[in-house]
Amino acid sequence: MSEIEKIMDNLLQEMKRGTLVLTVLLNTDESRYGYSLVQSLQDKGVEIEQNTLYPLLRRLEKQNLLESSWDTSESRPRKYYRISREGRAIRDSLLKEWQRTNSLIETMLSPEDKI
Repeated sequence: MSEIEKIMDNLLQEMKRGTLVLTVLLNTDESRYGYSLVQSLQDKGVEIEQNTLYPLLRRLEKQNLLESSWDTSESRPRKYYRISREGRAIRDSLLKEWQRTNSLIETMLSPEDKI
């Protein structure tokens, strides 16, 4: 891998990490367990590994942005996560900032640069 490819790879990873919180908060209006959330996100084109998602879910729960509950009715207990009231407020603020930033970037692009 060339030096420029390494730089690009690192920058893309940083950008993806920066959007994962918003992505998770946008996809937990309904209760979901970790693996189902990974599958749902991957179905939507979001590449995320379980070893990335689970620590993020625990951190968001600790920050009171997600609520959790255990379902022990099946043979294998599952922890379900759902966005909290505080999480919705944060999500809405992050989404507004995302849209504002996206709009600013769009205005900086010349017509031939726009994707």
